[in-house]
Amino acid sequence: MRFDEALPAGFKQTEIGLIPEDWEVREFNRTLSIANGQVDPKRQPFSRMILVAPDHIEEASGLLLERRTAADQGAKSGKYLFRPGDIVYSKIRPYLKKAIFADFEGLCSADMYPLSPLNGVDGRFAFHLVLGQQFSDFAETVSARSGIPKINRSELSEYRLALPPLAEQRAIAKVLSDVDELIAELEALVAKKRDLKQAAAQTLLTGETRLPGFSGDWEDLKVGELFEFKNGLNKAKRFFGYGSPIINYMDVFRHSGIRSEHIAGKVDVTADEIRAYEVQRGDVLFTRTSETVDEIGVSAAVLECPDCTVFSGFVLRARPSSGRLVDDFKKFCFSANYVRDQIVSKATYTTRALTNGTQLSQVTLRVPSPEEQTAIATVLSDMDAEIGALDALLAKTRDLKAGMMQDLLTGRVRLTASGERRAA
Repeated sequence: MRFDEALPAGFKQTEIGLIPEDWEVREFNRTLSIANGQVDPKRQPFSRMILVAPDHIEEASGLLLERRTAADQGAKSGKYLFRPGDIVYSKIRPYLKKAIFADFEGLCSADMYPLSPLNGVDGRFAFHLVLGQQFSDFAETVSARSGIPKINRSELSEYRLALPPLAEQRAIAKVLSDVDELIAELEALVAKKRDLKQAAAQTLLTGETRLPGFSGDWEDLKVGELFEFKNGLNKAKRFFGYGSPIINYMDVFRHSGIRSEHIAGKVDVTADEIRAYEVQRGDVLFTRTSETVDEIGVSAAVLECPDCTVFSGFVLRARPSSGRLVDDFKKFCFSANYVRDQIVSKATYTTRALTNGTQLSQVTLRVPSPEEQTAIATVLSDMDAEIGALDALLAKTRDLKAGMMQDLLTGRVRLTASGERRAA
């Protein structure tokens, strides 16, 4: 803003930019005090207290994922003590935005700071401020000075913030906390729906539960009776980024049913390579190598892909040699627990987990009639669609909260003490 420009009504120019006239600029150390001194987590009563570490907190949400005592965690080195109403903030990797608003007395690791609100500061408002984008941008910037993603006390003391009157702080905190509650409810609902779908899949894919109108025995077939396997394409890095579509490892890992919109990779390939490594509808792709057991032999059915699509060297292609499996059923049948157990047990393990077509060919599948396969796939696809709709609503709500934080924490949108939007 130029000096000759008029200030917006109700705002003033400060060292941190435009803020409402009745807000003040506060130093971080006059807003929140940082705990000093540590306690011995091996001694009572501290050993019985919950010990919080950065990896116990969900990124950006303020959700505490794990509650275990210092004794249960075998804590030995000194820890900070925090009290109800404190903000427990992770000073390492500040871009992860890890903080909680404490509603209990506990301990935190030396990688965290307990922050206590000072006079005239609402703790929940300060909690949202610490999770806000402006503070996080500052913390990330100063922590990068030394090349170590960590912010210290002296760096925190450099931060200047815009502080509303106490009544408005509380109104802002209430609105943002209400949105947090809605997000938590949606997260719980999504988790519940995922658990229900997982339980339904395990019983439907084994024949333990039969859908109405179906009876008769299922066949036990080796995967090798149903598919022929081929290793993927290996190319130097200089060939990637342009050319034909390529399905990569993460495409397979993220999508049980691959469609054209899921395929972002490109690779420069010859006509012979396309003929050798082309993917088509009905193929099933498996992750071939992984650092973890959970990612080995994960599958995705190809439901749609552009012409000339190929697959990468970290992936195995299983091409149907018979029409025994319905395409939509292929999305789900390889994720059944009894199938995953076989895939994991048959893999080889050195520095990484590895699987190949020979090993996967020995896996046994329980196969119902094509009609029952279609019915099972329809039920599970409908559940996936419901989960997808909830995921979209959750993402939209999170985006809404991020926008609200930006508006409310800068004074761009004002609230009355009752939480109503203040007239301009």
